[in-house]
Amino acid sequence: MTATEQVDPRLYRTVLGRFCTGITIITTVDEDEPIGFACQSFAALSLDPPMVLFCPTKQSRSWAAIESSGKFAVNILGEDQQSTCARFGSREPDKFGGIDWHLSDLGSPILDGSLAHLDCTVETVHEGGDHFVVFGRVQSLWEVPAGRTNTGAWVSEERQRPLLFYRGQYTAIEPDKTEPAAWRDDLESFLTTTSKDTWL
Repeated sequence: MTATEQVDPRLYRTVLGRFCTGITIITTVDEDEPIGFACQSFAALSLDPPMVLFCPTKQSRSWAAIESSGKFAVNILGEDQQSTCARFGSREPDKFGGIDWHLSDLGSPILDGSLAHLDCTVETVHEGGDHFVVFGRVQSLWEVPAGRTNTGAWVSEERQRPLLFYRGQYTAIEPDKTEPAAWRDDLESFLTTTSKDTWL
């Protein structure tokens, strides 16, 4: 019996569903057309140099476009962007229809209203079962600050809450948890020290 046969796929999905994730939209431009897909399998990879990773399926047409362009943007979704996520996670041919967006400095689509975005170039690609593991080097990044923007619009702390996915459905952080935790010197050391136990 193979390892794959020993693990029930339905149980696998249920157990992994216990791991709460944020949601991103990974985008690029292919032959002047904006391309994008909803992606949970995104993570920070390295602080020095600044790198991230995401894991597209091997059959992903969006990944083929990203591989061809050599660049991509990561759009981190806010709590009020469920419809955006649903659109980019669907088979809708025009996923950018009705979505406000603009091009990044590298030329990848940035979705207006996202909490943050990272502008990246493809560094390396690795095999990962039925997925690829894509390492990207961060060239620039930006986040929505709380307060009044340069256009006069007010961005509340509640507007900064992330869109999360847990056990097969959207969820959110509690209203009284919008303040980021105070940065700790010991955490700074933990995240930047290279050792066998480093997790970031």
